[in-house]
Amino acid sequence: MTDQREVSIVRWPGQAPSVQGGLSELLAAYHLQTQAEKGEAVAGVDGLPDRYRVEIADPQAVFVDDVVLLALSGDTSVGCLVVTASVDGRSEVKRLWTDPAFRGRGIASSLVSAALVHAAEGGVSVVRLSVWKWRAGAIALYERLGFTVTESWDERDQLVCMERAM
Repeated sequence: MTDQREVSIVRWPGQAPSVQGGLSELLAAYHLQTQAEKGEAVAGVDGLPDRYRVEIADPQAVFVDDVVLLALSGDTSVGCLVVTASVDGRSEVKRLWTDPAFRGRGIASSLVSAALVHAAEGGVSVVRLSVWKWRAGAIALYERLGFTVTESWDERDQLVCMERAM
């Protein structure tokens, strides 16, 4: 079993090509799980909506203006999070995912904390995110890290919108 101290958070790109493959695998797991939770399970990546398949196939192109944070255990990607480029002093946290085999080790907290540091360094005034209402554990994590529920900016039903002033 890998010790939590062996997990490091790195900014991507800039890592070895194998890390992109690990990021694609994490994004695929995230999107497949989300589809299943929405009651729209698909058999594999090919069944996902186009916008998600593109992320998985070429995250470097999709997130070119954003910062992707990866949690690595050795050379293995075990968690990810995307921080969007600042627009009007706001950034958004997206795609937080930890490999289920590595959960319970503080990786998600470390990723969000690193995202907040990145946002602060970039002069961002507000970090926002949206999370499905059934992801109670994620909502509790965000609340522990200072996020509060705010008025929704997203039309999709069952999304909870949250933000944190920096």
